[in-house]
Amino acid sequence: MRKPQGPAGVRQGYRPTLGRRLLAWGLGALLIVWVAMVAAGFHAGWHEADELTDGHLAGVAALLLAERDNRFADERLMPPPPPGGAILRAHDYQRSMSVAVWGSDGRLLSRFGSAPTPAFEPGEGYATLELGHPATRWRAYARWNGPSRERRVMVLVSMPEHDDLAWDIAGQVAEPGLWLLPVVAVVLGWALRRAMQPLRQLADRVQALDVRTVQNIDPLPRHRELAQLAHAVNTLGQRYQAALANERQLANELAHELRTPLASLALHAANVRGPLADEDRTQALDRIERDARRVAQMLDQLLALARASRVELEEAAVECDLAALGRDVLGRYAQAALDSGHALSMRAPDSVPMRGHPLLLEMILRNLVENALAHTPAGASIELALDAQGRWLQVSDDGERVAGRDGPHVDAPGTAAPGGAAGRSSGPALGLGLGHRLAHKIAAMHGGHFGTANPLQPFTTTYRMTWGDGHGG
Repeated sequence: MRKPQGPAGVRQGYRPTLGRRLLAWGLGALLIVWVAMVAAGFHAGWHEADELTDGHLAGVAALLLAERDNRFADERLMPPPPPGGAILRAHDYQRSMSVAVWGSDGRLLSRFGSAPTPAFEPGEGYATLELGHPATRWRAYARWNGPSRERRVMVLVSMPEHDDLAWDIAGQVAEPGLWLLPVVAVVLGWALRRAMQPLRQLADRVQALDVRTVQNIDPLPRHRELAQLAHAVNTLGQRYQAALANERQLANELAHELRTPLASLALHAANVRGPLADEDRTQALDRIERDARRVAQMLDQLLALARASRVELEEAAVECDLAALGRDVLGRYAQAALDSGHALSMRAPDSVPMRGHPLLLEMILRNLVENALAHTPAGASIELALDAQGRWLQVSDDGERVAGRDGPHVDAPGTAAPGGAAGRSSGPALGLGLGHRLAHKIAAMHGGHFGTANPLQPFTTTYRMTWGDGHGG
């Protein structure tokens, strides 16, 4: 059986896990600390080796100056240790010392050890000397016995022994880290696996959710971060269920609204085929044209709703100028208004900046202007007004006043539509709730509301959309 694949086509079995990533970062940080500790250990080892060696040299020199006899036994003549006894150099930190004693005149009085005899110099203190052939490095400490300067003692130790001591101290510091690193890796991996268990449990519960039914992750995890994630998943599920309910309601409304014009289309199309008088045939064709236009408007509004939903899910809000959008929309309908005898105007500042979806804002402006043109008689005035401080846009007309003066206005063949409220009882642009639904949806996406507002004279009808503070300019 093939392994399941993710969205990018990568096999899930080969995907890196969060636990491994955390473990890798943790071990990487631990390795950096361990390297720094080893470096500090080596530095401390060399420093301590210097201190121990110099202190040892000074101590031996002080003991030798306190002793009055300058004679040393020949190492070759020293007896071997007794059975079970310790040899002379039996400790890791014990150094092999060499000693040279001079008189006040610079004459070598005595010497002991493997170091070559250094040249006599009257100075005191520490020094690193190159002695022998081939030359080797020796750490030396020289001191006179006092103001009388009768004896000068020099104690020497081989630098390779000093380096061995430094490496030994540094190794003692670094060795626990070598053993500790794999142990910490195992313990840290186990701890991370235990710590990640609530996340795995939450993932299993999310995977078990059925989006087709109303389900929540309950109870929420006790950890704050996981509880926030579970709450976000619950909110997403609730939004999805609300979207499904809206889609079902919309589908039912569409089925109901489309059933009448489609049945009428089929009936009148069948009648046209039969024997009809010219007047009846003309009325049937007019009815077919009206029903086809109504179906086309329904489908256009349905596509607009689908586009609004897609924008809500896929596109982020951007900074836009609502005044520029309004001028562009009115410019597009200027010729249509001229042909139908309407007066279009705009009352707005030069710029109305806001954060939103330009495509949807243009859509609601276009819907409101189309609605006013379609349901007001010739001679009516239509005004688009924008208020940046109040965060609203509105379209107003005086269709009721003009209709009351001039009589009913016929905006489509065979359909009387008195101006203003009579023509808009069920929503903008259409004789059903799709126009209102679209306007409410766009307003909600911008944190506001849509509905009627009190018109200012001389207007009789006003539709207004507001937007929230988070979307305002």
